[in-house]
Amino acid sequence: MPDLDTHSYDVLVIGAGGSGLRAAIAAHDAGARTAVICKSLLGKAHTVMAEGGVAAAMGNVWKEDNWQVHFRDTMRGGKLLNHYRMAELHAKEAPDRVWELEQWGALFDRTPDGLISQRDFGGHRYARLAHVGDRTGLEIIRTLQQRLVQLGIDVFMEHTVTTLLKDGDRIAGAFGYDRELGRFVVFEAPSVVLATGGIGKSWKVTSNSWEYTGDGHALALRSGATLVNMEFVQFHPTGMVWPPSVRGILVTEGVRGDGGVLRNSEGRRFMFDYIPEFFKAETADTEEEADRWYDDKRNNRRPPELLPRDEVARAINNEIKEGRGSPHGGVYLDIATRRSAEYIQRRLPSMYHQFMELAEVDITKEAMEIGPTCHYVMGGVEVDPDTEESIVSGLFAAGEVAGGMHGANRLGGNSLSDLLVFGKRAGDHAAAHAQNLGDNRPKIHEEDVQAAETGALAPFSVEGGENPYTIQHELQDVMQDLVGIIRVEAEIKEAMEKLASLKERMAHMSIDGHRQYNPAWHLSIDLRNMLLVSEAVAQAALLRKESRGGHTRGDYPMTDYDYWGKRNLIVSYDGDAVAVKEQPLPVPPPELAALLEEEH
Repeated sequence: MPDLDTHSYDVLVIGAGGSGLRAAIAAHDAGARTAVICKSLLGKAHTVMAEGGVAAAMGNVWKEDNWQVHFRDTMRGGKLLNHYRMAELHAKEAPDRVWELEQWGALFDRTPDGLISQRDFGGHRYARLAHVGDRTGLEIIRTLQQRLVQLGIDVFMEHTVTTLLKDGDRIAGAFGYDRELGRFVVFEAPSVVLATGGIGKSWKVTSNSWEYTGDGHALALRSGATLVNMEFVQFHPTGMVWPPSVRGILVTEGVRGDGGVLRNSEGRRFMFDYIPEFFKAETADTEEEADRWYDDKRNNRRPPELLPRDEVARAINNEIKEGRGSPHGGVYLDIATRRSAEYIQRRLPSMYHQFMELAEVDITKEAMEIGPTCHYVMGGVEVDPDTEESIVSGLFAAGEVAGGMHGANRLGGNSLSDLLVFGKRAGDHAAAHAQNLGDNRPKIHEEDVQAAETGALAPFSVEGGENPYTIQHELQDVMQDLVGIIRVEAEIKEAMEKLASLKERMAHMSIDGHRQYNPAWHLSIDLRNMLLVSEAVAQAALLRKESRGGHTRGDYPMTDYDYWGKRNLIVSYDGDAVAVKEQPLPVPPPELAALLEEEH
């Protein structure tokens, strides 16, 4: 293959966010020749947007906190659809991963005693989020990136992987291209770790950046792996809604964790109207009781603004639909009347500057206009809880692209500890897999490389065809309007019909120009992934006839504990169509099941 750039490694990590960097570091430390390939620039990752903190039961603020409570909170937040083993490993290992970051140079905020400070977040029983102001994700990326560079791990920036290459039923490597020059590249690697993040760009209003087009989800499906929990998409309650140029940009949950409250257009603190039965034993009934909680968290129930994200997003959505929203289609998040200007600027510096610079709003003096924004997908590659390997030999996944850990809904702060815990595990086991092969490494076949090249170049051979930007806008409209926060059967079926039409039109996309510096070509490749993942979400959403976590059916508003509480939905792909099947939920052992029965 003389016309291609070719490279050989033991472990190839696709994605350079927190999970990808942590996986690469672990694989390198295990002795594997390791490389990272990323679609954008090193450090340009969704991890940076996780501002509030990293969840870990270190007990620095409340000694009563421990891994058992964290496990229970995670399972309760996920509406008990989490893979119990992943939730257990996560809760047990998160503190070590945070302390490890500190040893590598991460500068966390401190308690008066000099310990790592921990703040409150929705769904967590105790103040548990280790933080760096409201820039925690940025500090984690900085620390991991510095460690990666220090270790001398190879990084291929601004490269896109279009195809995973196999030798029989084993991963053999990956095919992609340099986004700047358009030159194709082949990586020979018996272990591939997917760490590509989420799927948010399939929706019109999203906190996700342009990179999050479901690449890893689609690569896994096309290689024969399965996805789990794809119907569960988290709409973060608080994204900016004005001006239009910044719509969807995240407003950290730390604003509510530090005392911010939600108000409608009437000035009413409306979350007290939306406390579900599942959380009534833990949530304040009155404003006075909620306010006392910030002074005496041990003895008072938490404010309703700190309910899990799906509950808060649905409440905001309902206020807007019933005509009590803000002028620009959101509600108000008020911390100005609750905290001093000095406190806000010290605890939430990024939020202060974000609103001042992007919306000309001084959050120390006035409320923020916010609304739900597509933020995170709980669904992802079905992996073994201990090794993070998919059903395809040699294919691993970690971070948002992996499913199972969060069940029906992710608690805030769990994403950062998730990517640290399972990024390390994926890297460790990917290295072991490659090393155990010895000389029996899978081979890359030239005909597969030629097929991948032909597929990538297909839009250049079509004249006068569909514009990829038009298709992108239509796809985002379909998912936003028909498979959004509230779903009903008729609208999901309409979405599936429109997705089928878009699939036919995508086969006739046309690209002008050359491979160099061609964003339309990049989008045409991304759209194939966006469509496939959107189809997976819609199919799963249609089949699950209940409301649970990040999946709300307007025609099935109740949670069905007897039937749907005992099974997950598994998505597969045969090269032509997506298929969804039911699968029994793993049953936790008695000692873990007993933790879920505890009231607090």
